[in-house]
Amino acid sequence: MAFQYQVLAEQIADKIKQGELEAEQRLISLRQCAEQQNVSINTVKKCYELLEAQGLIFVKNKSGYFVSAEKSEVQHTQCPTHPDFQSQPRDVSNLELQIKIQEASINNKLIQLGAIQISPHLVPTEALRRSIQRALKHSKPEDFLYSDKQGHIRLREALSEHWAEDGFYIGKDDIYISNGCMPALSVMIQSLTEIGDSIIVPTPNFNGQLQLLATLKRKIVEIPADTHGFDLARLEQAMQSSGAKVCLLTVNYQNPLGFCLSNAQKEKIAQLAAQYQCYVIEDDIYAECSFSLKRPLPIQYWDRQGYVIFCGSVSKSLSPAYRVGWFCIHSRLQHLRAKIMMLNVSVNTPLQLGLADLIYSRAYREHLTSLKPILMAQVEQYRQFVMTAFHQVEIRLNQPSGGYALWIQLPAQIDGLEMYHFAQQQGINIVPGEVFGEDGRYKNCIRLNAGHELSDEIRDAIVLLADWSREQLTSAQVA
Repeated sequence: MAFQYQVLAEQIADKIKQGELEAEQRLISLRQCAEQQNVSINTVKKCYELLEAQGLIFVKNKSGYFVSAEKSEVQHTQCPTHPDFQSQPRDVSNLELQIKIQEASINNKLIQLGAIQISPHLVPTEALRRSIQRALKHSKPEDFLYSDKQGHIRLREALSEHWAEDGFYIGKDDIYISNGCMPALSVMIQSLTEIGDSIIVPTPNFNGQLQLLATLKRKIVEIPADTHGFDLARLEQAMQSSGAKVCLLTVNYQNPLGFCLSNAQKEKIAQLAAQYQCYVIEDDIYAECSFSLKRPLPIQYWDRQGYVIFCGSVSKSLSPAYRVGWFCIHSRLQHLRAKIMMLNVSVNTPLQLGLADLIYSRAYREHLTSLKPILMAQVEQYRQFVMTAFHQVEIRLNQPSGGYALWIQLPAQIDGLEMYHFAQQQGINIVPGEVFGEDGRYKNCIRLNAGHELSDEIRDAIVLLADWSREQLTSAQVA
């Protein structure tokens, strides 16, 4: 059943498409619409944000919402394309650069276009506070002793029920709580592979994962990816001939490309994993940042033989500061339990209980429901503004249906690493494409975070980057 704001948005969209509301016409205020429709102001706000994300209306600062020009006049750009390459085991060669850029990307004194994280204003701090207080109030004496290294049973039960509501089941005994998603990935990589082993990864791929693999001295087997996903035939070929026995995959709103694979593709990956006995470590951290009401299913849903390890955390959907994550293993891997328990560091018990309460109280579900239209509108606002700012530069830009990473492919003459150094000097955080794969393949790309409100400060920063890009193109033409 559709939510009130969606029904209202559909009614207004019909009026726009039928010409009852004309281009540049101002919509009635939030308060007036709420009174007219007998709904809350918050419902109207979500409705307008949804229409804005769909490109049907736009907002003028301090003037209200207006009907957009014809849909055909809304700016479009082509999706990024990347060169093909041969897949073979190799080392991650730029670890020092990876570490330097990773450290810079979380410098909160710079304009936050670097690390992929939501604004503190989108964190449900009041609900979190109440949940943690309730958890402490109703805690038992044993909750203040060393806890079960697998994770507190209450949180494992809460997560199991939460996912069941989304259409997939993982039993509480198969869930292990970790200090975030990256520690979960690290535990499973070290449990399933040895130093020097190869791991299959589609690239461009999240630089933090590549940094982790380099630090653990694992080789990578890259397979090419684009904004539509990656070729499963190439994945099968790598499973068959590269010697790798583990894949590291994100199939729901991958960072940085933002693609989400179809259910048929996910089912096929689960089948390939079983066929070639190649474990899939599934990083599903962005799934709950979907722009649609229904959360996409993970590969794990189709896993029948225990070759998929489901990992995630709440750092992208709740708060980057809430360091609670998980990994889920099948009975097939129970022989590794002792090693896994040794590698996995115990997680703060009050934080576990606080998250369990947030889930059981429905506050987390309500937060996700309100977050989705905000992220959808925000990402589209960024996209439109980036296209406007870079209109004199021929760029390609992804169009994610979840998450909030923007991947920009610049003309070949522009070096993303040089742009990164310029941005740092101007107090701006971005991430250059060079750290998302090998061989300088993505040298003319950058990634931007769209998790913060598109403020005047961020707009000015994007314009500054666009101006610098134009200057670089001019210099290249003169040379």
